[in-house]
Amino acid sequence: MACFRGIDAGQIRLFISDVDGTLVNGDKQLTAATIAAVERLKAAGIAMSLISARPPSGIGWIGDKLGLDGPFGAFNGGTIFCADGKPVEAHHLSQDAAVDTIDLFEGRIEYWIFANGCWYAHEGDNDHAKRERVSANQEPVVRDDFSGLTHKVDKIVGVSDDYALLDKIEERVRNRLGDRANVVRSQDYYCDITAPAANKGNGVAAIAEAIGIPLDATLVIGDMPNDLPMFARARWKGAMGQAPARVRDAADFVTASNDEDGVAKAIDALLEARACPAG
Repeated sequence: MACFRGIDAGQIRLFISDVDGTLVNGDKQLTAATIAAVERLKAAGIAMSLISARPPSGIGWIGDKLGLDGPFGAFNGGTIFCADGKPVEAHHLSQDAAVDTIDLFEGRIEYWIFANGCWYAHEGDNDHAKRERVSANQEPVVRDDFSGLTHKVDKIVGVSDDYALLDKIEERVRNRLGDRANVVRSQDYYCDITAPAANKGNGVAAIAEAIGIPLDATLVIGDMPNDLPMFARARWKGAMGQAPARVRDAADFVTASNDEDGVAKAIDALLEARACPAG
């Protein structure tokens, strides 16, 4: 499904993938087809890395399973960390921005705080928390009172299945915080609040620099608005088949959905284009 027409596939030396809605399927699992495609990608001499809204604990095991060397980007690129888990750099939400975000979320929607290597939640048994256990690869610290957690926050997530309400709250947060935060949707039901520098554009730039491959030799792939900053920085960009229209429109190519092994199909299309260059 992915079409590499107009893309000089032979110039691509680094492939950076989003995780949820992209690399893993709807059950948050790596499929055999994706694992095999990544092996073919590496055998062709193309480096691969990962960037995600997930914490490092939710990314590291995937890197291990795929045999990737790192570094990787967590919290929408706010934390860059090595394959052994050692952080390279980390950007935290300012305390005043964290307090203002909590003020806007409190009593309106559920929200989580990621800080100090932990995931803090008001409750751990709802459907979103159950799914986040898989994504974050850790158990939530359940507590009623989040006071004392606003120092060195990695991410605050507003959680709601009322997308219209989340749209309104997202706009209020963006208006109040201004340039003090990066406010993006990582899923239709998640609104992520991170430090201004914690965006996937900066994240892929840091990953590419650490690996030693320029952004003009880098391809990125994703599915949500929080992936648009990395689309703006990398030379080539791909969107998943189920991505919103504005994400697909910003991409150079569109592959199949994450439940149809879209990343595997994109990798194979890339390798085919490298083997049989146009002209």
